[in-house]
Amino acid sequence: MWQNQWDTVPKSFTRSGSSTFRYTGAFRYSTFRFAQIGSYLAYLQGGFVSQSSDTEIRKAFHAQKLKDYHNCQNTIVIDELGLIHGRNRIDIAVFNGCLHGYEIKSAKDNLERFPDQLSVYRECLEKLTFVVAPNHLEVVFSMSPQWCGVLLAEKGPRGGISFSTIRRAQKNPEINLVSFAHLLWKNEAIELLGKLGIERDKQKVSRSELYKQLTQLVSIDELSVWVKEQFMKRETWRVAPQLLQDGGSLQLASRQ
Repeated sequence: MWQNQWDTVPKSFTRSGSSTFRYTGAFRYSTFRFAQIGSYLAYLQGGFVSQSSDTEIRKAFHAQKLKDYHNCQNTIVIDELGLIHGRNRIDIAVFNGCLHGYEIKSAKDNLERFPDQLSVYRECLEKLTFVVAPNHLEVVFSMSPQWCGVLLAEKGPRGGISFSTIRRAQKNPEINLVSFAHLLWKNEAIELLGKLGIERDKQKVSRSELYKQLTQLVSIDELSVWVKEQFMKRETWRVAPQLLQDGGSLQLASRQ
């Protein structure tokens, strides 16, 4: 059964010596034939194994990839960060030098919402990386912009999750300053306008108008610094669990 179908699928990824993959082909399927593509990629990756879940990938990602960020006092890590006032969420956001979002696509997920998510992420995030199971790799790689990072999350036979870099994230050249400003609460936007010398009577407008005013006065880099300062002041607001080691077992505790 597989042989006839498989003849039509390009062998699109080859592992290089630098532990990355080189993209050598692209699918030209009608929109979102995800189930078939997922099966083919699972076959390419070595057969059918137990499927990864969002929880498994998220926990491993925090422990392996974000451990240093959790221990850095000048960095904030947020799970389920709302964007454009809840229009969408990014699974994990890391705010250090810039706002870097990580979206997880486990083997058990589907990609029905992927186009809508991507349209919001490219407006709001300074960097973006997709953390994907093998069955979503080709679709996410081919549909996402070149500046988006892609990490492959593979589940081993004993249940462990390992990560391989497919493409490194670069600064987002498409960011929308107004959409990015939506990360601020209204009082935070008003405070920044005051620091920029805007009179109070001109601040008595809608939240959307406040954001537009800001974008006429600051650059993305300047606004990013202010947004990060406000996130740090919010303290326990949607702060991701900090990873702690206790007797060799991983435990989660809120950062205070």
